[in-house]
Amino acid sequence: MIRREFFHAACVVALAAAIPASAFAQGDYPVKPIRLIVPFPPAGGTDVLSRVIGQAIGNATKWSIVIDNKPGAGGNIGLEMLAKSPADGYTIAMGQTANLAVNPALYSKMAFEPLKDFAPVAMVSSQPLILVVSENSKIRSLKDLVDTAKKNPGRINMASAGNGTIGHIGGELFQRRAGIKLTHVPYKGASPAVTDLMGGNVDCFFGNSQAVGGLVTGGKLRAIAVTSPQRIANFPNVPAVAESGYPGFEASTWSGLLAPAGTPQPVIDRLNGEVLKALKQPEVLKRLYEDGSTSLGGTPKQFAEFMRSEHAKWGAAVRDAGIKLD
Repeated sequence: MIRREFFHAACVVALAAAIPASAFAQGDYPVKPIRLIVPFPPAGGTDVLSRVIGQAIGNATKWSIVIDNKPGAGGNIGLEMLAKSPADGYTIAMGQTANLAVNPALYSKMAFEPLKDFAPVAMVSSQPLILVVSENSKIRSLKDLVDTAKKNPGRINMASAGNGTIGHIGGELFQRRAGIKLTHVPYKGASPAVTDLMGGNVDCFFGNSQAVGGLVTGGKLRAIAVTSPQRIANFPNVPAVAESGYPGFEASTWSGLLAPAGTPQPVIDRLNGEVLKALKQPEVLKRLYEDGSTSLGGTPKQFAEFMRSEHAKWGAAVRDAGIKLD
C-alpha cells in the first residue's frame, strides 16, 4: 500500500515537472501587484519614464504596477534591492546606463554584478543629455561656459544626478576635452539638482532630456548644448557639443527593464511583450518625443547583448578618463 502511494506521488511529481513552465506562468501571472523599483528620486527622468511605462502597461492589462523609489549611490542601492529580490516576476526595476554600464568601472566594490545578477526584460528608451543653466544665468552658450571656467578654474559648479551617472561622467569627459575644471556637486537624483540649479546654488547641469526638457520648454532653464551627435528635433535651436568645437563628442543615456536573474523565461517574455505594446501606444510615443527620447524595444536577448557592449564601452571610457569612486 505504501509502495503504491509512493509510486502515485512520484508520478504526479514527474507529470508536473513535464508540464512547460509557460502553462503556469502565462495563465497565472500576475496574480498580485508588481513592484517597479526606480533607483532614483521622484520627478527625475528615470522616475518619469517608469511611471509612463508602468501606467501604459497597467491601462492595457489592468495589472497593478507600484512604483517604489529607492535612490542613492548613482542607482546602485535600488538595483542591489532588485538583485536580492525573489525571481518570481513580482519585482522588476528600471535600470540605465549609469548603474548597469558605468558604475562597475567606477566603484571598486559593488553589491551586484550587472551582467550576472539580472535578467534583461526589454530596452525602453534612449536620451541625449542637455547641458542647462538657470534662465537667469549670465552663461548663454557653451563658449561662455568654457571661457568663464578657464578664467575661474574650479569656481563653476556642475550638478549631477549622482556620482557615476551619465551626467557626471559626460561632464567629466567634456571637461577633459575642453581643458577646463568644474567643481562636481552630486545629488541624489535629477529633481533636487534641478531645484538647486533654478535657485542659483549651482551653475550648470548635464541632465537627460526627460529631466530637463519640459523645464527648457517652459522657460525655467536655458539649454546651451546637447550631447547627441546632431541637434535633436524638439530643440532644433540648441547646438550639439560636437558641432561647437568638439567633434565626435557624444554622451547619451538609455533605460531598460530588468528582473532578478533566474526569473522564469515565460514571465520575462510576458513582461517583454507588454513593454513592446506600451512603446507603440500613441500617448507614450508622444511623451517620449516631447522629452527628446527615442523608443527602443527589442527582445530580452538583444537587451542582454546591448548591455554587454555598453558595459565594455563605458568601462573603457571611465578607465581612460581616470575617474574612480569608492
